[in-house]
Amino acid sequence: MKRWFLIVTFAALTIPAISQKRIPQVKTKEELLNEEYCSGLFKTQHGDYFDFLDDRINTSAQSYLNVLDWLQGRVAGLKIYTTKHNLRIPVIRNQRATVYVDEIRMDYGYLDMLPVTDIAMIKIIKGPFVGAWDEAGGAIVIYTIRGEGNAEDGSGY
Repeated sequence: MKRWFLIVTFAALTIPAISQKRIPQVKTKEELLNEEYCSGLFKTQHGDYFDFLDDRINTSAQSYLNVLDWLQGRVAGLKIYTTKHNLRIPVIRNQRATVYVDEIRMDYGYLDMLPVTDIAMIKIIKGPFVGAWDEAGGAIVIYTIRGEGNAEDGSGY
């Protein structure tokens, strides 16, 4: 009797554990973009993503000379102010935003020289951003298209 009790108890405990299937977790488009391009402090899930490799976004953005002009009206809380020297300054929730291109801090004037066709993704981080020590207005992180590299020598140039 004890023997059957042990066998039944063992089967009741092991069969459910063995028969459980792991359901693969489906990642969203934003999570895939975040994994592919972002690193370190920029890998946060919070923010608005714009995939410029998507044809719909890319064709609508190509008519703009500055990517900040395209972003205005598409991101809640983002305003673009233009100075008398024609410098565009992004402001998120009444705080100056910091601009990063490929996770390197850039001056606002750099975006006038950056062609929209070279942009792969834009990530808008609202609120305080840990990477911007001197400004609390969040960040606009722009990632450019990565090259495939030369197959012969293995370098990216």
